[in-house]
Amino acid sequence: MTQGPSDEEPDGPPPEGRLQPTSPATVGGSVMVGLVGGWLLHPVVDRFGTPLVVSWLQPIALFFVGAVLLAAALVTHRTLHVRGEYLEPHRAVNRLVLARACVVVGGLVAGGYAGYALSWLGVPGDGADQRIVRSLVAAAAGVVIVVGALLLERACRVRKRHEDP
Repeated sequence: MTQGPSDEEPDGPPPEGRLQPTSPATVGGSVMVGLVGGWLLHPVVDRFGTPLVVSWLQPIALFFVGAVLLAAALVTHRTLHVRGEYLEPHRAVNRLVLARACVVVGGLVAGGYAGYALSWLGVPGDGADQRIVRSLVAAAAGVVIVVGALLLERACRVRKRHEDP
């Protein structure tokens, strides 16, 4: 008689089923990857064509995303921690997944725009100054996205329930 998957003994202790908050290493790693990518983007694009232009629309859109994340964090915090209500499970998971993804993407964006700005330092011309300023503003918007996403992730934490013996 063969044993099915349900008949097997697990090798280790059962998983606790808890997610850990996003680590600083994850945030720092995404920022560093973005920084290197943004810094390398300038010479690569310059070699094959005209350099990329950073318009004001890019940082404005990024600040909007950061504001939405901050608002979602505030609403979630009020719902779970101030009023003591619970979210439907699928809504809580959706917010947590959104927060975790935005931490990484926001770090890549912040680092990418900062790297692109750094690549223009020392390059003469008005276009370089314009790219540096707009890229740094977009990098700041990326930081707002990371902060908003981290706050949303923290807001999704639920209180530990005390079980009756």
